[in-house]
Amino acid sequence: MTAAAARYTGPLKALIVDWAGTIVDHGSLAPVQVFIDAFAAFDVALTAAEARRPMGLPKRDHIEALLAMPEVARRWQAAHGAPAGEADIDRLYDAFLPLQIAVVGAFATPVPGALAMLAAARGRGLKIGSTTGYSREVVDALLPAAAAHGLVVDTVVAAGETPVGRPSPLMNWRAMIDLAVWPAAACVVVDDTLPGITAGLAAGAWTVGVAATGNAVGLSEADYAALDADAKAARLAQATAELTAAGAHAVIGGIGELEPLLDDFEALLAAGKAP
Repeated sequence: MTAAAARYTGPLKALIVDWAGTIVDHGSLAPVQVFIDAFAAFDVALTAAEARRPMGLPKRDHIEALLAMPEVARRWQAAHGAPAGEADIDRLYDAFLPLQIAVVGAFATPVPGALAMLAAARGRGLKIGSTTGYSREVVDALLPAAAAHGLVVDTVVAAGETPVGRPSPLMNWRAMIDLAVWPAAACVVVDDTLPGITAGLAAGAWTVGVAATGNAVGLSEADYAALDADAKAARLAQATAELTAAGAHAVIGGIGELEPLLDDFEALLAAGKAP
């Protein structure tokens, strides 16, 4: 059988969505202050912009990436007299985790259009998978709060549940296994972070970036709405450029704008095109 003959030309089968910044927590606010507070407990200042830079990674990896930033590494050295090591990463993560569990439920409000879009996807016969940089302990606090708003997915793959997390494809592949869907070309990954875009592409799925509700803009729904037109356009353009540069097949403002892309991807599949 030739490669062209073997190419998948059927319909889409699943969405695999990220959580914070993509379907809940407009601006991906929940983790940011917790990172700042966890580092402050070790006498190291962290700005919100710094805290956001590695967003999308599993949270322990995120802490490791923060400590690898030269400016943060210098502050740690000044506060502790030595570079941060593995034990320090573990101590920071141990401080971070209960703080995150305590607040995550307050950031479970669906972003605009999320509930309608997931319902529309199910109406098309798609299963709904998800991945997250949160560990299972945090997910267990998040899911009931999201369900109270009417947001329920078919599976969640949490950080630490695959040998390697984002930006590897393994979490997306685990979600596909949980959903019993294949090939990857029949799936659409939606994420607001650069590691999430990389992971979707590596998995072989159609991969869509979310700009306005996500980490790159980094504002609550109210704060984003309060921007004047020029400021809003500038923030959105910057976020869109970053996600496009990461290789996303398309970038939208929020997940509520996704459905026309599903039609586009199915048309491409029918024409023998792959992600």
